[in-house]
Amino acid sequence: MSVKRITAFIICLLIIGCVFPSCEPTSKASGLGNGTEPVGSMELKFATGFSVDYYQDGCRLITIQDEERFLIVPENVPVPSGISKDIVVLKQPIKNVYIAATAVMCLIDGLDRLDAIRLSGTKADDWYIENAKKSMEEGKILYAGKYSEPDYELILSEGCTLALESGMIGHASEVKDKLEKLGVNVFIDRSSYEAHPLGRTEWVKVYGVLFDAEEKADELFSEQVNLMDSVSGEQKNGKTVAFFRISSSGYAVARKSGDYVSRMIELAGGNYVFSDLGDIGSAMATVNVEMETFFKTARDADIIIYNSTIGGGVSSLDEFLSLSPLMKDMKAVKDGNVWCTGESMYQQTLNTGRIISELNSIFTAEPGDMLELKYFFRLD
Repeated sequence: MSVKRITAFIICLLIIGCVFPSCEPTSKASGLGNGTEPVGSMELKFATGFSVDYYQDGCRLITIQDEERFLIVPENVPVPSGISKDIVVLKQPIKNVYIAATAVMCLIDGLDRLDAIRLSGTKADDWYIENAKKSMEEGKILYAGKYSEPDYELILSEGCTLALESGMIGHASEVKDKLEKLGVNVFIDRSSYEAHPLGRTEWVKVYGVLFDAEEKADELFSEQVNLMDSVSGEQKNGKTVAFFRISSSGYAVARKSGDYVSRMIELAGGNYVFSDLGDIGSAMATVNVEMETFFKTARDADIIIYNSTIGGGVSSLDEFLSLSPLMKDMKAVKDGNVWCTGESMYQQTLNTGRIISELNSIFTAEPGDMLELKYFFRLD
């Protein structure tokens, strides 16, 4: 190539660079974008998926995973002018909310703010939160379709301006787009992505901000931290624990290593039998394991906890043994150390500390001990 052609080529590249700048995404502006600086930020102990900045006029800026931003404006406080266009403004009091994230209901119930919820993506019979179930039976909360098939007409007729969704809405992005086009703001709860079990519980502080109950949120969170601390400081007792269920296709469905359930077991003083199960980078929380492979790892587990929260559970040891002929040869079965979760456990984000405490009671109990637990029961 001649010198002239090379020179012309370089000039073209420079022109293209000027006309079409880099396509790399730029980060969103920090703060409100109008020059107003926060006067403080919320202190977080475990949660990493959100942050909250405080402003002089009482406004709170919630940032979810460094992306979505919501400005919570107190009643009788004017909306700040000149704020960044990406910020969603939510004016208090926030009412007539559509809640499609099941993990959030217990947090709002704990804050005594169920009166802010008008619509549910879960039917009354599927709630294990007593107050939520009762509110639906009394007509205070209406069923408005599940997250992927909401009743848009009902949502609009009830004056809903906020939908609380879980990360599952990512599988139905068209629903999120339509809700927003209809004027319904979408707030995605990311608590399930927290690495630490109490990080999930700490999201109660987000809802304390949304529903003007920050002091109550701090109290609820501190209570669960104290419950966890009361047992997590103890030395591990060496008990090995298998936590699983049997699928209809005959697989053992176990929690992957390092997920929040296996971490609760570790925090309670136990040792989860699967030290390297599943892909850490995968969003899937469970792994299907062939029974023979599962049995080789779990047969000598000191304690079995059968997961009855998905796909139905068992109510007796005989029912458990009928799931697979391999079960009768497991050490925990012979020792009388087979336990089952209550159906409500996965809806109890606010009670993680208590669940860890109950796990510790199971791990330190002697076979035959009678334990009065809320989230687990022994199979006899």
